[in-house]
Amino acid sequence: MLTKSFIEFLYDAAHIQRWNEHIRPGGFTELDKQAHKMMIMYVLARHEEDDHGVKLNWRSLIEGGIFEFLQRNVLTDIKPPVFHEMMRVYGKELNAWVYEELRRRIPDIQDDFMEKMRNYFEDAAYCPMEKKILRAAHYLATKWEFEIIYHFNEGIYGSEDTKALIDNELEDHYDLAAVKKLALNGKSSKFIDLVGQLRFQKRWAQSPRVPETSVMGHVLLVAIMAYFCAVKLGACDERIVGDFLCGLFHDLPEVLTRDIISPVKRSVPGLDDLIKRIEERLVAEKILPLLPYGWHEDILYYTQNEFTNRIRLDGKTMQVDIDELDEKYNYDGCHAIDGTVLKACDNLAAFVEVWLSRRYGITSKHMTEGEQSIREMYKGKIIGGIDFGSVYDEFE
Repeated sequence: MLTKSFIEFLYDAAHIQRWNEHIRPGGFTELDKQAHKMMIMYVLARHEEDDHGVKLNWRSLIEGGIFEFLQRNVLTDIKPPVFHEMMRVYGKELNAWVYEELRRRIPDIQDDFMEKMRNYFEDAAYCPMEKKILRAAHYLATKWEFEIIYHFNEGIYGSEDTKALIDNELEDHYDLAAVKKLALNGKSSKFIDLVGQLRFQKRWAQSPRVPETSVMGHVLLVAIMAYFCAVKLGACDERIVGDFLCGLFHDLPEVLTRDIISPVKRSVPGLDDLIKRIEERLVAEKILPLLPYGWHEDILYYTQNEFTNRIRLDGKTMQVDIDELDEKYNYDGCHAIDGTVLKACDNLAAFVEVWLSRRYGITSKHMTEGEQSIREMYKGKIIGGIDFGSVYDEFE
């Protein structure tokens, strides 16, 4: 499903402005909100497993997040009270319209994916704990946004009601371990604050673009593309989850370094390696202390050498050939990551960012050169069984 129509549809979320009836700074698009929500989901889910011993289906968590993202992308930014009332009275009919719109806008959307999406929204018994965690993540991401814009809107009619509504919704999720921890404003809360700053770091910062996308939105798009690539490759559930989470967190160090563009990294021999060492040191000093010790290995696994094909067995990380991932390590327990596929998704996202801007009539020397070089790099290229060359051919 990695096609031009699908990728363009994903980027529509970068146009949807949130809180557009409020005074607000930049960085509040639906794309950024959904990305932040998925990072918060990771925190909630890990705490629920660690503190309450809950066994979660991580693939269902990820797929549920994608389903909700696609639904919101179709319905756009409806005020929460109105949205919930609409869904309470006409939920089945509205979702049926969402499915039709998805099939119209993404003609090649897969039947089994749509069937899972229907089950997710219409079957109350379908992964209830995973849905609860995603709901809590949704409200926490909303609360994070509102706490910023509240100071701009304090005293304006309706602001206090909105604040009370968000707080009441979160109170319904206090049985989740992490929601209680976050209410105490401890280190987990500081981690969510820190990653939230990725919303305000713009991609291609030296060039004007439409739509303007952030590092936060970018990582979610890479993660979603990686998910669909892994499914197409017939990856096991753990490998699908690993590819998504690696895509989601692969730019996490940039919250400490900002986006250092590739030409700068390549400008001096050895500079790229130095930047990686700086990133590793800063992650160890600034990010890992905000998370439980038992999570450190996973966060490092997702953020270091993120574009290498690798497995982790008995606590030891090994780089492997991409063909070996299918032939030898495509089963749960290997923690396999399709690094070269992730790199291709990362470059494809960068390419589409500038391609879309050019379509809207806004470009620059930096973007033109970037678009041409990436297109040339993937001309006729197949990586791990994914024909990326044909995807680029769709973008005229």
